[in-house]
Amino acid sequence: MIEILLAAAFTAMAPMPEGPALRASIEARDAELFELFFRGCDPARLRTMLADDLEFYHDKGGFVFRNAEDMVADYAKQCAERAKPDRWRSRRELVRSSLIVDPVPGHGAMEAGDHLFYERKGDGPEKLAGKARFAMVWKWQDGQWKLSRVLSYAHGAVEP
Repeated sequence: MIEILLAAAFTAMAPMPEGPALRASIEARDAELFELFFRGCDPARLRTMLADDLEFYHDKGGFVFRNAEDMVADYAKQCAERAKPDRWRSRRELVRSSLIVDPVPGHGAMEAGDHLFYERKGDGPEKLAGKARFAMVWKWQDGQWKLSRVLSYAHGAVEP
């Protein structure tokens, strides 16, 4: 029991990464989030990655989510749909050369960049479906990154 309390205390006191470690930790959390969101199905795990006061804005869908619970509930529905054999499946790929990460003193970090989206129906072939820009704010809380704000915009077709 004491070991668990000490581990929890150490995690809560873990300093926020700085310099190159900041970029690396945000890039890793970004990859983990999008892999889970588009290809996984674990609502409880997704919830641990989100700040309670999450806000998600989308240039096509509007003010999509106003808190973490709404996003997790929507994600759970998507999981069930993706499990059907003939449904569309998506994948997101970060354009690593576009990634910008900056600290937000006393809070966390901002991340911005471009990403590409791929689709396939069922087990069919995957094709590049579109591109977009994003900006996200990550809160450093209890020794881990929690997604707090999302702007998803400039969605469009990919030019050949």
